[in-house]
Amino acid sequence: QVQLVESGGGLVQPGGSLRLSCAASRSIFSFNAMGWYRQAPGKQRELVATITSGGSTNYADPVKGRFTISADNAKNTVYLQMNSLKPEDTAVYYCNAFHFTQYYWGQGTQVTVSS
Repeated sequence: QVQLVESGGGLVQPGGSLRLSCAASRSIFSFNAMGWYRQAPGKQRELVATITSGGSTNYADPVKGRFTISADNAKNTVYLQMNSLKPEDTAVYYCNAFHFTQYYWGQGTQVTVSS
């Protein structure tokens, strides 16, 4: 069974940085792609960033230039480096792994950006 364990969330001030980690229970090479989603209170879950097995990345417009998704294949871990954080980034962040038609989700980690 695929397990995704997220960590790294917390409370930061606007302009601060945070790095989220997503540790997978098996090689991330086995997934077509992995990514990060977020869900703010009262809003639908939205895509933040994705990375394919080939290393290609994609970012949602609100985070372009501020967030970076990366993968450490040896550690079976995907990261989301978040810089220049804004209050609008406050949300529960979820790790996702996509394998053909199946999606796997982590438990989510809370990111709160507040002064």
